[in-house]
Amino acid sequence: MKQFITLPKLKPGDKVSIVASSSDVAAVFPWVLDLGLSRLEKQLELASVEYPTTRQLDASLEDRARDIMAAFADRETKAVISTIGGQDQIKLLKYLDKQVFLDNPKAFFGFSDNTHLGNYLWNLGIPSYYGGAILTQFAFGDEIPHITLEYIQYELEYSKTYNDVTNDWADKANLDKPRLMEPNEPWSWDGDRDAEGVLWGGCLESMVVQSASQIYMPKDDELENTILFLESADGETKPWIAEYILTGFGERGWFDKFQAVLVGRPKAWETYLQIDASQKVKYRQEQRDIFLKIIREYNSNIPVIQGLDFGHTDPQVALPKGGKARIDSTQQKIFLTY
Repeated sequence: MKQFITLPKLKPGDKVSIVASSSDVAAVFPWVLDLGLSRLEKQLELASVEYPTTRQLDASLEDRARDIMAAFADRETKAVISTIGGQDQIKLLKYLDKQVFLDNPKAFFGFSDNTHLGNYLWNLGIPSYYGGAILTQFAFGDEIPHITLEYIQYELEYSKTYNDVTNDWADKANLDKPRLMEPNEPWSWDGDRDAEGVLWGGCLESMVVQSASQIYMPKDDELENTILFLESADGETKPWIAEYILTGFGERGWFDKFQAVLVGRPKAWETYLQIDASQKVKYRQEQRDIFLKIIREYNSNIPVIQGLDFGHTDPQVALPKGGKARIDSTQQKIFLTY
C-alpha cells in the first residue's frame, strides 16, 4: 500500500490560501467568492489570503502555477483551497516544481478539474481532499450544508435530500436564496466483501485527459490495496465516457488491485439541460448500470457503492484522497480516515 504523510488538521485561527487553480470564474462573479470567504472567516474561523490570479481574468498557466507554488511555500498557510474547477489544469502541471510541495506539504481542497493537482500530490505521497471549493460549497445557497461542514468524521453520512440545480450567480439576490433540495435515492450497494484501502480517483471527465497523457497517472504497483472513487461532472456525461475509462482501467489489470469502487451521485441538471425528476432518475440509473456492468467484467466480487455524497452535487463530503477508507459490507457502512 502506498504510504502518505500525515497532515495536521485545520483549527480556528489558521491561515488558508485561496487560489484559482483552474477556471477564472471567481473573477467573473467576485461577489460569490466574497460570500465563500466570509463564511470561511465567520463559520470556520479561518483567515484567508488571496493570490494575484484569484480574481484575474485569463491568467496564464505559468502565473497560476506560480501562485499555487507560492501558496504551498508560505510557511504560515495551513491549507490551500481552490476557488472552483474548470478544464485546463492538466496543462498547468508542467510548470510546477515538485520539490516545492515535498518541502512544504499541506492540505489541498478542490474537486472536478482539481483531480489533476490532487493526483499530482498523490504521486508525491501528499494527501489532499476531493471537495470543498470556495464558490460551490462555501458559498452554497443560504448556508453551507451541514454535511459539508461536518465532513471530517469517521462514518460517511447519507443525506436524505440533495441539490443539483444551481442558482444563477449573475443575480446577486440568489446568494441568499435556498437551493432546491430534492429527495435523495439510497446508496446502491453491490458486493458483500469487506474492504480497506487508500483512496485514489477523481472526476470522470478529468480522467479522460489524464489517462490519455499518462504523465501523472500512478504506477501499477502503487495501486495495490487502493479504493477507487469516481464521479461525473454534469448532466451531459454520456455512458460511453464511464465505459471507456473503466475499460481502460480493467485492461490494465487495475480491478485486481482496487479493493472497492465508490461512485458519487451524478449531477443530472445544467442551466442549458433542464430535466425533470423522472428523467434524473433514469439518467442516474443508466450510469449506475454501466458502472456495474464494466466493473463486473473484470472483478466479480469487489464492493461497488454508488450514489454517494461527493462530487458535483450537494451536500458534498470532501473525500480524503490518500487517506484510508474501510468498507463494511455486512452493515453497509463506509468509514473514512482523515
